[in-house]
Amino acid sequence: MRLIIAEKPSLARAIAEALPGAQSKQEGALTVGDTTVTWCLGHLLEQAPPDAYDPALKQWRLDQLPILPGRWKLMPRPKARGQLTVIRCLLKSAHEVVHAGDPDREGQLLVQEVIEHLGWKGPVSRLLVSDLNRPAVQRSLARLEDNARFEPLYRAAQCRARADWLYGINLTRAWTLTGRQAGHDGVLSVGRVQTPVLGLVVRRDAEIRDFTPKPFFVLWADLSVARGQLRAWWAPDEAHPLDDQGRLLAREPAAALAERLPGAEGRLTSVESRDRRQTAPLPYSLSALQVDAARRFGLSAQATLDICQRLYERHQLITYPRSDCRYLPEEHFASARSTLEGACRQDDALAQWLAGADFSRRSRAWNDKQVGAHHALAPTGKPADLSRLQKAEADIFRLIVRNVLAQFYPPLATREVKAAFTILAECFRARGQEILDPGWKPLFTTRDEAPPLPPLTEGEACRVQEAGVEDRETRPPEPFTDASLIKAMMNIARYVEDPSVRRTLREHDGLGTEATRAGILETLVTRGYLVRQAKALRATQLGSALIASLPDAVSRPERTALWEQRLGAIAEQDEAPAPFLAALVEDLQGLLGAADAGRMREALHSAQGEQAPASRTSGSKRRVAPRRKAATTRRTRRS
Repeated sequence: MRLIIAEKPSLARAIAEALPGAQSKQEGALTVGDTTVTWCLGHLLEQAPPDAYDPALKQWRLDQLPILPGRWKLMPRPKARGQLTVIRCLLKSAHEVVHAGDPDREGQLLVQEVIEHLGWKGPVSRLLVSDLNRPAVQRSLARLEDNARFEPLYRAAQCRARADWLYGINLTRAWTLTGRQAGHDGVLSVGRVQTPVLGLVVRRDAEIRDFTPKPFFVLWADLSVARGQLRAWWAPDEAHPLDDQGRLLAREPAAALAERLPGAEGRLTSVESRDRRQTAPLPYSLSALQVDAARRFGLSAQATLDICQRLYERHQLITYPRSDCRYLPEEHFASARSTLEGACRQDDALAQWLAGADFSRRSRAWNDKQVGAHHALAPTGKPADLSRLQKAEADIFRLIVRNVLAQFYPPLATREVKAAFTILAECFRARGQEILDPGWKPLFTTRDEAPPLPPLTEGEACRVQEAGVEDRETRPPEPFTDASLIKAMMNIARYVEDPSVRRTLREHDGLGTEATRAGILETLVTRGYLVRQAKALRATQLGSALIASLPDAVSRPERTALWEQRLGAIAEQDEAPAPFLAALVEDLQGLLGAADAGRMREALHSAQGEQAPASRTSGSKRRVAPRRKAATTRRTRRS
C-alpha cells in the first residue's frame, strides 16, 4: 500500500479525487485502489516542555537558566492523538510513503517530523502541490521527487522551531522570575515575533504621548479662470519661516498677503498633465484581506480569519484562506468565468459586477511563477446563497469575489493636472484629477480622489475672488489598529534602518506569517499587553513595562531578519544548523544576564506613573547563573 500523508484534510481530498478509481472512506483516511491518503491537522507534534527533559525543571528557577535540551523531544498535541494513531496504524501496512506537505519550509517540517517520530524507515517520496485544481494535482502526482532532496529545508525548519523554543522558554522564565522579584505576580511572556510586535505598539504610543503639536498656516485663494473656477494654495519661498516639509510657521506673512489678494490678477505660468493607467488590485492574500476587512467593517484580524475558515470549511465557498500569495495559477484562467458565475448568481451586487466583466481580459494576476505553497484567495465556484450566510461572512465573501472579478475590468485611467499661478509675484499651486475611464474603480469606491480642474491654457489670466488663511497644527501619528498593525507586520522592513536587514525582511514577508499574525495580536490582547480602545490597539501599562525592562534588541524586528538570513543559508545547504544554534545560545547568555529586577521595578512603576521605591537591588542586575555544564548541555553545543 502506498501511503500519502497530506498536510491538511482539504489537500488529502484533492489528492484522492485526482487518483483514478473509486474512493472509499475510513477513519482519518481515504483509499483509492492501492493508495491511501491520510492527513495531518496542522502540526500533530509540538516541542516537549522543559520538565519532559528533567522533572526538576517544572519549578521555575533563575539558577537553572539557560535550559538547553540535549536530545530534542516532540510530543503529540492533545487534540491530535487520534489522527496520529491513524497514521501510525497505516504506516504498518505501507510499502511506500509520500510526503505531501505544503511546498515550503513549514510544510516540509510538519509532515516529515511525523514520519520520523513514528519511526518509518522505508522510502519517502515528495509530492509538491500548490494548486488544488484536479488537473494540476494529477500532474504533480506524475512527477514525484525523492524527499531526500528536501532535507536541508527540513533542517532549516527544525532549527527555527528549536531556536524559537530556546528563545521563548528561557527569556519568558527569566523575565517572569525577575518580574516576581520586582513585585509583579504573573507570567511575562517573551517571544521572537510577539515581542517586536508589542514593541511597535509601545513605541507608537510613546510617540503619540510625547508629541508636541506645532502650529503652521496655509493660505488659499479661489481663482476664476477662462473656463471655470478653482482653489489654489500659496507656496511660500525660503525667505519665509518654513519647517522641513515646507509648511509656513508664521501667520503674519500669510495674513498680510491674504489682505492684498481679493481682486488681484495673475497668470497661469505652467500647467502639466499626466495620463495614468492603474490596473486592478490583485486578489487577496489573507493579510491583505484582514487589512481591508478591518478598515471597511471594523473586523479584527482574528475575526476575519475565523470567517474565512468557515467560508472554506463549512460553506466550501472559497479556496484555502491562510495564503500569503496574491496571484492565481494560469490554469485557473480558463475556468474563471464559470467559477465566478457560480459565486455571483444569487447576489444582486455581485451579479451587477459580473455583468460588467470582460472575460477576454487577462490580468497580471494569472502567474504560475508567483504562486508558492498556495494561491490567492478565490471563490470555488460553488453556488453561493449569501442570504444563508451571516452578514460578516457575506461581506468577506463579496470582497474576495470582487477582487477576482476586478481582474476582468479595464484599468482605471486618469489624467492628473498640476498648475502653477503667479499672483502679486507669489506662486500658487493647484492640482486636480480627471477620470478618463473608471475601469475597475466602481467595484471598490465611488469617491474621487481629487476633483478635476477646469480646462486650462498656459499663459491665461486669472483673478482672485476670495482668499483666506487657515490655522493648522501638526498631528501625532495615528494609534495602531488591527488593519495598520497587520500591515506593519507585512511591511516591517520600513521600521528598521539597516539596509541589509531591511532587504532580508522584505524578502521574507515581515514578522509572522499569514497563519499566525491574527493569533499573535489576540495573544497580546489575551495576555494583557494590548487593549482595544474602539478600533485602536494600545499598549497596556504591563505591555509598556515589559518592553521597557527588556534589552532593546529583543523588542525590535532585526533579530527575525538575522535569523532568516541564517535559516535561508541552512535551507540552501550553505550552512549547518549547529553554528546557528550555538550562536543563539551565546546570544541567550548575554540576554539572560540583562534580566534586572531593579530595571523591571522602575519600568512597572514608570508605566503606572509612579516613582520606583528605593531598594538595595534597584539599579543592580539580578545575575542569572549559567546552568551547570551537564552532558546534555555539552551535547547541544556540539550538535
